Amino acid sequence: MQKVINLIKDLPETERPRERLERVGASNLTTEELIAIILKTGTKEMSAKVLATNVLASIKKISDLTNISINTLTSIKGVGKTKAIELLAAIELGKRVYSYNDINNISFTDAVSIYNYYRLKLFNKKQEYFYVAYLDNKKNFITDKKLFIGTINMSVVHPREIFKEAYLNSASFIICIHNHPSGDPLPSKEDINLTNRILEIGKITAIPLLDHIVIGKNTYYSFYENNCL
Repeated sequence: MQKVINLIKDLPETERPRERLERVGASNLTTEELIAIILKTGTKEMSAKVLATNVLASIKKISDLTNISINTLTSIKGVGKTKAIELLAAIELGKRVYSYNDINNISFTDAVSIYNYYRLKLFNKKQEYFYVAYLDNKKNFITDKKLFIGTINMSVVHPREIFKEAYLNSASFIICIHNHPSGDPLPSKEDINLTNRILEIGKITAIPLLDHIVIGKNTYYSFYENNCL
């Protein structure tokens, strides 16, 4: 009868994840092997590789790991809180490395550049996130703020919060950015009403709204580019 291998130590050395990474490089490892390395150890009953297989079995596709919760992870047999936290930390680090882009090098007069930066921040989000970028009088970046999460409408997004941050940061211009989890970037009636309200307040406060960009799946909608500002 063939022996069932449950522990990493029972594997031939050439098949152990850490040794394989050292020999062939991280890019040549399977997702299962990478997760096994992050988990470090298994349990008395199963190896880290088996645990990794169970983690992958809990999701439909690899991108689902970007939003996996600690509760989902700890519900997997053999994955305790410590292992779940370590895996979530590794996932978050990977997201930050992948999405890194020096925002100070972005042209804030170019909707495509803004889209390319924020689409990475908003990748695979299940809710709407509303950001505001604050610029100085030369349209250089000062800071950005994630101000609201949830369905974007005037009852949730308060223009006073947008302009309060503008005053606090001595901003001369603002750009609004939010995502549509559905993937369709076309603005809703609520998006249009909100944009018009922010536009009007910007005129009154002398802090103009330069653009409002709605990010969908691999595309975007710019109010400025569509002559709606």
